[in-house]
Amino acid sequence: MVASYISSGSITSRTIIFLIVEAFLCLTITHIFRNLLQRWKWLYNPLHKLLPSVFVAVFIMGLIVYFLRIPVFLMLGRLFNPRTAFDMQQILQQSLFYFIVFFLWTVFYFMYHYFDQYNKSLKYDASMIEIELNNLKSQLNPHFIFNALNSIRALVDENPLKSKLAINQLSNILRNSLASDKKGLTNFDDELKIVKDYLGLESIRFEERLKTEFDIHPDSQRFLVPPLMIQTLVENGIKHGISKLTAGGLIQLKTYVANDKLKVHIRNSGHLINGAKKSNSGLGLKNTVQRLKLLYGDEASFKILNENDSFVLTELVIPKNIRHESINRR
Repeated sequence: MVASYISSGSITSRTIIFLIVEAFLCLTITHIFRNLLQRWKWLYNPLHKLLPSVFVAVFIMGLIVYFLRIPVFLMLGRLFNPRTAFDMQQILQQSLFYFIVFFLWTVFYFMYHYFDQYNKSLKYDASMIEIELNNLKSQLNPHFIFNALNSIRALVDENPLKSKLAINQLSNILRNSLASDKKGLTNFDDELKIVKDYLGLESIRFEERLKTEFDIHPDSQRFLVPPLMIQTLVENGIKHGISKLTAGGLIQLKTYVANDKLKVHIRNSGHLINGAKKSNSGLGLKNTVQRLKLLYGDEASFKILNENDSFVLTELVIPKNIRHESINRR
């Protein structure tokens, strides 16, 4: 409309007034339509029901604006031609122009609403994941503390000096774990320190029955890992493997780095009964599977199996990039 007036060179004060009133009418109509869309809940209708309703609605809106212009024409005098105003062809042509304008407005409005809802959904999903991860970590900490205090209790009477050392090691573990709880992930090196402190604590209880080996790839420090996850798997190897062997056994922690993924192998002396199913019933392993799924989706993996008759292998594969980066930015 504006272009046609400019091309014809007929821009006057009355033309400007008409264009302003026309814009106001369109703005008012779209505002009313937006409120009706929300009231009628069209935003949630399937596409096959939505499109016919939108086409009818925007066509009616075009007719409304066309006929609302007539009083404006009358007030502005020469801009109004009564012989053509009610001509059916003129009505359809002008209404088609408004139909296109309102249809484009509706498309943009629905796109804006869709992306707005999508962003809210992502934020909601991230919040729910964060809550669930916090719940999982709150289950792990009491479980770990309970086992550690049992180890110390066994030493208090028979060896006070060793029990003092054990308390110092437990203090280091708790301090590190409390710091790691403030974020969704922790540096691999920090997790490794907790593992070594834990194994140092357990070696006091098991004495010569527990042997440990470490083979850590130098690039492992570039990775972030879920706090206390590796420690939980090491604890599981001692609880379900070495502690059940009269002669004790070996815990070996080895890491590999390839294709931007950290592979952690934990070997412990022992043997799974009926494969991994029985061991998977433990809280720690269930927790591990849930946390990996929440943090990495299908990009991470976890498995536990009998490597041979003497050793159980626990494998943990973690990608370098986390799926929900916001979890680690609290």
